[in-house]
Amino acid sequence: MDKAKSMMDKKGATGPFHVNNGQSQRGFHGHVAVATNGSCCSSNALGSSTGASSGPFENMHLLHRGDDAECNGSPAKRCRLRRRTESVRRHRPPFPWFGMDIGGTLVKLVYFEPVDITAEEEQEEVENLKSIRRYLTSNVAYGKTGVRDVHLELRNLTMCGRTGNLHFIRFPTQAMPRFIQMGRDKNFSSLHTTLCATGGGAYKFENDFRTMADLELLKLDELDCLIRGLLFVDRVSFNGHQECYYFQNPSDTQSCVKKPCTLDNPFPMLLVNIGSGVSILAVYSENNYKRVTGTSLGGGTFLGLCCLLTGCETFEEALEMASKGDSTNVDKLVKDIYGGDYERFGLQGSAVASSFGHMMSKEKRDSISKEDLARATLVTITNNIGSIARMCAVNEKIERVVFVGNFLRINTVSTKLLAYAMDFWSKGQLRALFLEHEGYFGAVGALMELLKTSEDP
Repeated sequence: MDKAKSMMDKKGATGPFHVNNGQSQRGFHGHVAVATNGSCCSSNALGSSTGASSGPFENMHLLHRGDDAECNGSPAKRCRLRRRTESVRRHRPPFPWFGMDIGGTLVKLVYFEPVDITAEEEQEEVENLKSIRRYLTSNVAYGKTGVRDVHLELRNLTMCGRTGNLHFIRFPTQAMPRFIQMGRDKNFSSLHTTLCATGGGAYKFENDFRTMADLELLKLDELDCLIRGLLFVDRVSFNGHQECYYFQNPSDTQSCVKKPCTLDNPFPMLLVNIGSGVSILAVYSENNYKRVTGTSLGGGTFLGLCCLLTGCETFEEALEMASKGDSTNVDKLVKDIYGGDYERFGLQGSAVASSFGHMMSKEKRDSISKEDLARATLVTITNNIGSIARMCAVNEKIERVVFVGNFLRINTVSTKLLAYAMDFWSKGQLRALFLEHEGYFGAVGALMELLKTSEDP
């Protein structure tokens, strides 16, 4: 990970997406915006779009506007438009469309559900494709641990000329063998021979996919996918709402409120990705970034320590316990040492001087609860991440700090604590920004690579 290179130094995945299951590619609906690199881009029904409008298919949307001069133009112009339409249809990948991010703790899966299927397509659609779509979209839970985050669904999204809904699904990485088994049981290899995947698990489970399900993984760099997916989701908007938000008045617990904001002109930004561990990137454009540093103390550390200290089993259980605890019963504060503030250096008495510092006292150990330990663990991990992020922002001279990753899922304690830390230690110069889809951007980036690869000559 420390050797991750700028996207400018990579050529990325090469070669076409060689799949042909005989599935009909007719029934073109919606419009396509194609970026200058030739990749499929998208828009949503609310009018947001991605990518430049230039390129070989820049006038594709005009096919749906009978009153347009282009459509009423010369036969040669109409012929060119027809050829462009057919080119998109030929290069569009067959369904189903997936992107996967196989992390150290969680697997994130995004699935594009087409809603513009024509009667002809439905008649020709093979049964196992229908079965996969029904299974994924009619359930919100899969087995004991798989979850579809319905509240994150992106509706009426147009990708590669098809209109549909983008679903967001997660399950523990330890359940990956069962997922691969399900792919074999549903005969997924008859629809696709290759899946686009990112994250360390794309390497770890590559052989399992090949031997158990007869599937190949197109392995993609996780940081490339993270940035690409983040910028894409922010551009298409969250069903008419802003994807990005911050906390107003983070230093005042009574008046601290969540506020939407925009990532217009996002560069440069410091991108702090908090998963099992943490990577911190300085991003100067979609294709130019560097990994500044990272830390092994991330979401995996929080959950692992909570399991040891409290006996909890899941991230949700750990956060629930933390929400009821008091970390000051575990941590030694500045006022525990100074009797108040350390005024010379502006250290408030409520600041943590030593994480778990009270635990050297048997009397304190005997009086604390499991909830206190969970809260102190959460505060310790979050404070460490915030401190490193702030120093990186100062060193890189970047004022925009964006926090993402599944550690922040349902984790208001940490998001508010990060917002407070950025604001307090920078004297109001740094604002912590957060995104609604938190840990799914890598999977979205993998899906985009599927569509891009299928368009490459």
